[in-house]
Amino acid sequence: MRTRELSSFIGTEVTGVTSRDLTGRRALDEVLDLVHRSELVVVRDVELTPAQQVLLAARIGRPVPLRRQSHPDHREIMVLSNEIRDGKPVGVARAGNFWHQDSSCTPAPETYTLLHGVDVPSTTGHTLFASAVDVYDRLPSEWKDKVAGRTALHTAAKRLRIGPEHLGLSIAELRQRVSDDYPRVPHDLVRHDPYTGHRFLYGAPEFLDSVVGFSDRENEEFLALIDGLIQDPDHVYTHRWRPRDLVLWKTATTYHSATELAPGTWRRVHRVSIRAEAG
Repeated sequence: MRTRELSSFIGTEVTGVTSRDLTGRRALDEVLDLVHRSELVVVRDVELTPAQQVLLAARIGRPVPLRRQSHPDHREIMVLSNEIRDGKPVGVARAGNFWHQDSSCTPAPETYTLLHGVDVPSTTGHTLFASAVDVYDRLPSEWKDKVAGRTALHTAAKRLRIGPEHLGLSIAELRQRVSDDYPRVPHDLVRHDPYTGHRFLYGAPEFLDSVVGFSDRENEEFLALIDGLIQDPDHVYTHRWRPRDLVLWKTATTYHSATELAPGTWRRVHRVSIRAEAG
């Protein structure tokens, strides 16, 4: 196994590891240790079938099955793809095209996200990553004092996509529907990473409704501040996909955003969300 730092603030690249190696405890433990220390790991050139990806995820924790938008043979896999076959979409065409921490708008977010690049272009459709530890470290001291001990409310309401079920609703009815479908979920705004002990900021503008106890003006200023910190080009790692990349990250400490695909370009990535086993 060979490793290389991807940036000074997030990520490690791993080469010389095969899917067979990852069935052994030693190699997998080394990869997990790197994830715990650097938030994100990219293992290059790993041949994996969908079934093998699910089995690998099960060795890390518990793969979370999906109720919809899953692989036809594996409920644990979300297919991220803009392909159309026989007039039907192969998977989810646009998912995560905004900065976020996975599932932060749910009461119990999963622990890890595991992606496998099945059919990926190298010139477009990149994924951007930033560290929530690094973002907290760069908060001005006065804001560190202001957010200490605070709770923030998370919701997916800002990412609502209008569908046929919303036609004919009044503004008041639509607001109530959004409130019912996307309830606000409380999480500690500043958390400690259990592996490193580092403080990190838990919340991204697109999933944050508000910080409890902040005025409207303070919330507006805070969201604008962290949006700028997250997207600072000097603190963003751009992952340019290669075929068979296996990418694993900690959901709590890793901000990420998918970028747009160039017209006429096809892309397919398999995603599994993993919940760490208790204890």
